[in-house]
Amino acid sequence: MSRQSVVNLISLFSHKSSKREWKPLEDHSCTDVPWLLLFILFCIGMGFICGFSIATGAAARLLSGYDSYGNICGQKNVKVEGIVNSGLDLTHKKYVFFLDPCNIDLVHQKIKSIALCVSACPRKELKSLADIQKFAETNGSTLCSYELQPSEYTTDPRAAKLCPKYPVPESAPIPFFHRCAPVNISCYAKFAEALITFVSDSSVLHRLISGVMTSKEIIMGLCLLSLVLSMILMVIIRYISRVLVWILTILVILGSLGGTGVLWWLYAKQRMSAGALETQIAKDNLQALLIYAIAATVFTVILFLIMLIMRKRVALTIALFHVAGKVFIHLPLLVFQPFWTFFVLILFWTYWITVLLFLGTTGSPVPNEEGFVEFRMVGPLKYMWWYHVVGLIWISEFILACQQMTVAGAVVTYYFTREKRNLPFTPILASVNRLVCYHLGTVAKGSFIITLVKIPRMILMYIHTQLKGKENACARCMLKACICCLWCLEKCLTYLNQNAYTATAINSTNFCTSAKDAFVILVENALRVAAINTVGDFMLFLGKVLIVCSTGLAGIMLLNYQRDYTIWVLPLIIVCLFAFLVAHCFLSIYEMVVDVLFLCFAIDTKYNDGSPGREFYMDKVLMEFVENSKKSMKEAGRGGGAEGRELKPMDSCGAMNSREA
Repeated sequence: MSRQSVVNLISLFSHKSSKREWKPLEDHSCTDVPWLLLFILFCIGMGFICGFSIATGAAARLLSGYDSYGNICGQKNVKVEGIVNSGLDLTHKKYVFFLDPCNIDLVHQKIKSIALCVSACPRKELKSLADIQKFAETNGSTLCSYELQPSEYTTDPRAAKLCPKYPVPESAPIPFFHRCAPVNISCYAKFAEALITFVSDSSVLHRLISGVMTSKEIIMGLCLLSLVLSMILMVIIRYISRVLVWILTILVILGSLGGTGVLWWLYAKQRMSAGALETQIAKDNLQALLIYAIAATVFTVILFLIMLIMRKRVALTIALFHVAGKVFIHLPLLVFQPFWTFFVLILFWTYWITVLLFLGTTGSPVPNEEGFVEFRMVGPLKYMWWYHVVGLIWISEFILACQQMTVAGAVVTYYFTREKRNLPFTPILASVNRLVCYHLGTVAKGSFIITLVKIPRMILMYIHTQLKGKENACARCMLKACICCLWCLEKCLTYLNQNAYTATAINSTNFCTSAKDAFVILVENALRVAAINTVGDFMLFLGKVLIVCSTGLAGIMLLNYQRDYTIWVLPLIIVCLFAFLVAHCFLSIYEMVVDVLFLCFAIDTKYNDGSPGREFYMDKVLMEFVENSKKSMKEAGRGGGAEGRELKPMDSCGAMNSREA
């Protein structure tokens, strides 16, 4: 087959794959309705789990608390067969009291102590059985087991087992949950050490917590500073994007050349002095330096070749960042998108944790080995846990996908509106309206695909954690390899999903069609995608580092005034973590806008050529890039260069259609 025949076949395939015209914002239709119905049914199942746990008394047991005999505090109870002290009337005993509240089982994550219902929590430390008896007679709150009368506390030999371990610490009821909890945090020193490994005694923990409490105003002010800095950076990044790219390029060149030069210099220096030190260690070090120097040289050469190939495509990244800054000026509500998403996620996670706590007390009362009562689910109902966990992942991914679709819809509206004065009054709300009316099924399907990948990865991570130190090296390597592969697959699918949502926002097609169309566009512009995802992401990473460093520096300067009477290490860590979280939330929206703009730009240049009736939608900055690219394509085309071949697919469709016309 001749070369011309191959070219004709490729052109024919390209023509067929692009036969369906893109019609931005012209038609709106419901997409992936069956998946929306499936998601609604799944949410109904989540609601059933919540209703079941409340109907079986789990909510009452969680909020009011229950003792070790299955009695719910503050109400009359039903007798449990085979359990003494069950079925009591505890209407006036509304608080749960643990005989040994500091005996915490870290493995099973519970307090290993007999629980009783009492009338009041001991508000001061009780050092002996006589004090416990006096407290019962004075306050009417019996802290020993139900079968002992207060008058028997000091005389009955069973009091050693049926009364609390003394000294009984001062305690106070937990709001809304009616549990008596020790006021002194040192009671949980063992638990705190398990969570905070660098704390070796309760005094250090006290100083750290007091440092946070003393500096709470400064912490709040620094968190607000990180928020302001993130907003400012999103506005000015359009003006400093070119400078950042050149700074990054210079740093990479100097770093790679400097590192390679130092390695060769060390190798030459040790080679010259090798005659005096003929030891095996010196030979091994010399050989290692040679290997490192060669590897660094190869890496530097490859890096230079990549930068040489990508040098002209970096211009598109700079142009897209500039246009993204304009998007935020025209659509200021985009800045607040992370707040709404975070708020909805917090509401859902609060609901999920509440139902999870309900499930922990759901079930039938069953005697355990010690003769006390535990509530366990039997039969198919015990698998509700798994359904609830899947719901956590799917609905969380659904909420995040709704944010992606909302941002995509707003940016698509901005890009494909020729006259920016004709933009809707609130493009964000218009995008939300289109999402709710037409595209919830697409979002449900895309989030479910991510869930299918995330669940096996989490299971493998759990198995790896449980088998830590027990499995052999081969099994450990295979587990880590599987986890890594699933993580990479999840990231690739997340990126493809985001572009599929953009394609859906443009042409109102279902998820699979949108994903296929977006994938074709991305493959045709693979080198440009690589440039945006390397240079662009690194620029945003530098922005995050800038915000964290600025906030941390301000924190050091402010907290330094309190160094004489408080530990400010923990407050500074809290501030830096919050600053990174805020910067990540804001700049991830910026990254999302850049990705949407790129797909719109690629579609615009593929289906339009600037001729009458096929005018471009793009901004003037992108138009200048296209004109420069056409000049480069002509120059590279004369020499048959790779640049011309890479740029050609973006204009081939428009040129072919012009010839047909």
